[in-house]
Amino acid sequence: MSFRGRGGGGGGFRGRGGGRGGGRGGGRGGFDDGPPERVIPLGHFLHPCEDDMVIKVDLNDKVPYFNAPVYTKDINKIGKIDEIFGQVKDYFVSVRPTENIKASSFHVNDQVYVDPAKMLPIERFLPGAPKPPRGGGRGRGGGRGGGRGGGG
Repeated sequence: MSFRGRGGGGGGFRGRGGGRGGGRGGGRGGFDDGPPERVIPLGHFLHPCEDDMVIKVDLNDKVPYFNAPVYTKDINKIGKIDEIFGQVKDYFVSVRPTENIKASSFHVNDQVYVDPAKMLPIERFLPGAPKPPRGGGRGRGGGRGGGRGGGG
């Protein structure tokens, strides 16, 4: 009896890297959604630090995502949030400028803006915050799949 499986890679996705998201880079990220329809004030520029911008955040009830794009008032992208530091109610962010932007070109108290969809409620970072529910149980038996062999 001869084994006729797989062989030279016929069928399925030919070669490596097929399937979801293509070969490299996976199925997520790697693209820019473009500028948002509206932005809200995030905070103000304090000073450059190496090649980054240090921003004092003026919002008390929201925290931006890491890598959230940062904009000017007229919705020109100036960079992405790199780090968040400081106290929970009094915090700062560092912004990594985009290629053609220099941190030293900004002035103290220049306002910067963020997409409101790229913010989280601050309650997520406070002690005693309600945890999001985890996936529910599947009841008796297996869930997906099942045992090997028939009958089941």
